[in-house]
Amino acid sequence: MTDFYLASRSPRRQELLKQLGLDFEVLPADIPEEPGPAEAPADYALRMARGKALAAQALAPRPLPVLGADTDVVLDGCILGKPRDRAHALELLAALADREHEVYSAVALAQGARVETRLSVTRVRFGAVSAAAASAYWDSGEPADKAGGYGIQGLGAQFVREIQGSYSGVVGLPLYETVELLGEFGVVAGARA
Repeated sequence: MTDFYLASRSPRRQELLKQLGLDFEVLPADIPEEPGPAEAPADYALRMARGKALAAQALAPRPLPVLGADTDVVLDGCILGKPRDRAHALELLAALADREHEVYSAVALAQGARVETRLSVTRVRFGAVSAAAASAYWDSGEPADKAGGYGIQGLGAQFVREIQGSYSGVVGLPLYETVELLGEFGVVAGARA
């Protein structure tokens, strides 16, 4: 029996929830994803997660809780987004090389008029990324739909020197915060007991 809806098409988010043995249905809702002028990365991630949850809730056939999520790679206070093409992907990897960046991963759970949000911020440090390695990585197809142009759960892990924070948040869904929200809505019980 379905316990909640997931407002996301992301296979990575679905896999993370399945790891926990949760029963959910995918109910994606598309909303415009564009940061406002001078909008802080934390505010943007929380707004997107909330917006996705509410948009999917409007489509839900049953009054179950709806989980929305948003993950953004941020370098020097700027949200990098997903690569537009090969040249942009190589530019993103060059910018991240030998640097530390943050990954903001927000979750929101909506049911009726109630909406709660949580935010995870993780610091990720890349090592060197040669032009050849970046090019080969793009050719693998993996980074095309990933925030910041890399996936830590796949071949992109080769560039990650250090991580401080939530690994699952970098993948796309901070599980600690997600389980906390699901517990507050009565969807999961005793997950951490």
